[in-house]
Amino acid sequence: MELRVKEICKEKGLLMEDLATKLGITRTTLTRNLNGNPTIDTLEKVASALDVKLIELFELPDTQIVNCPYCGGKIVISKE
Repeated sequence: MELRVKEICKEKGLLMEDLATKLGITRTTLTRNLNGNPTIDTLEKVASALDVKLIELFELPDTQIVNCPYCGGKIVISKE
């Protein structure tokens, strides 16, 4: 499952560099931690720095657009 950290940063007007600074680490370390197998402690710190609930790092937005793997067309997925 992909984390929504970049998306949440964008929504809040933050760069990943800004988030890393809030966490007291480098952007490279943040990226490495999130792309690897982040611990719950790391995810809790990220969620706290972003002022969101931990689950929000995983939840899909209400509407998502994905590409069809067969034809390449756009598919709108809504959570209801």
